[in-house]
Amino acid sequence: METTMRNMTLENMAAACGGRLLRGAAADEGSSGKEITCAEIDSRRIAEGGLFFASRGEKVDGHKFIGQVFEKGALCVVTEKTPEQVEEEHGVAANAWGFYILVEDTFTALRGIAAFYRRQLSIPVVGITGSVGKTSTKEFIAGVLSAKYHVLKTEGNFNNGVGLPLTLLRIRREHEAAVVEMGISDFGEMSRLGEMAMPDICVITNIGQCHLETLHDRAGILKAKTEIFHYMKEDGEVCLNGDDDMLSMIRTVNNKAVHHFGVSETEGFEVFATDIENLGLSGSRAVMHIGGSLLAENGKTEEVYPVEIPLPGQHMVINAMAAAMVGRLLGLSAQEIQKGIKSVEPVGGRSHIVKLADKTIIDDCYNANPVSMKAALDLLSGALGRKVAILGDMFELGNNSDKMHEEVGVYAVEKDIDAVFCVGESARLMYDAVLVRYDGMQDVRYFENREELLESLPELISAGDTILVKASHGMGFASVVEALKQM
Repeated sequence: METTMRNMTLENMAAACGGRLLRGAAADEGSSGKEITCAEIDSRRIAEGGLFFASRGEKVDGHKFIGQVFEKGALCVVTEKTPEQVEEEHGVAANAWGFYILVEDTFTALRGIAAFYRRQLSIPVVGITGSVGKTSTKEFIAGVLSAKYHVLKTEGNFNNGVGLPLTLLRIRREHEAAVVEMGISDFGEMSRLGEMAMPDICVITNIGQCHLETLHDRAGILKAKTEIFHYMKEDGEVCLNGDDDMLSMIRTVNNKAVHHFGVSETEGFEVFATDIENLGLSGSRAVMHIGGSLLAENGKTEEVYPVEIPLPGQHMVINAMAAAMVGRLLGLSAQEIQKGIKSVEPVGGRSHIVKLADKTIIDDCYNANPVSMKAALDLLSGALGRKVAILGDMFELGNNSDKMHEEVGVYAVEKDIDAVFCVGESARLMYDAVLVRYDGMQDVRYFENREELLESLPELISAGDTILVKASHGMGFASVVEALKQM
């Protein structure tokens, strides 16, 4: 198996990022035409023949590790500093350097090199964006495609201007498809991501209420997300959640009809689910319908199949339908799609069900906005036994933040949650809204911060409880999940 990256020679990469290719004292002149084996920003991951991006972070300057990566056999480094500067600042011997590409900004160079590499690839790239559900949809799509292809997918939260290029640079010759998540918080960001990813298939999960401080309203969110359309392949396909009121209005992109999926039997939906059976925290069963242009080649008008969705909540059914649509566009059979959907496993921090001997935890603490909060409360409401919601602040909601926190509190009451514990400055508004409508809840409490909650946690939880833990990532609620596991 070939281990090098196609056309990723030092000369090509220097041209791609506008840098100057220079030869250090320890460089082997005969290696200048070689293709690199990997591209990393983490010096611990560098392998022989690899490319290292020396970046200046908030806490650590990657330039201090240049000597170490050359010792490990790196072919080249991308650097903002000369060997002499690094020797003076970090004590790395200038004569230990091999080849290096001198640039003004390492992160700009990373994006330029990733964009160049993407253009060397012939495999289909699926780009996923949206306000909520990007990661779960990515897992479903990757799971479905893996039933037929060798797939690379975004790992962790590598979905931004640094994570996306690093993900693209992980694609190797053995991969047959890639599924990448694309997250933004401001106008113009999607253009930068799209220019790198150039997706063959674009999936948008929904237009919710997040990053309102910069995107202002849902119309702004739609405008920012759909910047991706300008960077799709010329013959690319667009898959949209037809149950979203704003996405349902989009009928064509680049003069080509889009595909809509969802859980409504709406005219024009090419993939949708009916007969949905809620299995609580075990997921759902449904009947999947595939039709429209997706069946154009075989002359049928509709195909109907049963499907098992292992992740709980109706929103996961929608995500599974998105995966079915992408699978069919890339030539998978119904049996492969069924198998792929059934194989999907939860990702930590995102509706991850943790079943312990005396309690069940819904770990959904990676991020939060009003749409995902309500979806998580929907999920909790289907649990057996006492239902407990530990809810924290939602960030970046702009001028309507107070109202949105109040709405989540009201929703918790409407879903008959037994106990609600609100944590954080903004979550006080959730707490107040719950108190106004308090009707039979066993317990409603407010904590100013996470530390106060953790102190009281043992007295709040009882055997048999199902506990939802949900807040924006900055609240650090992963520690709450860990504390619950240890109780």
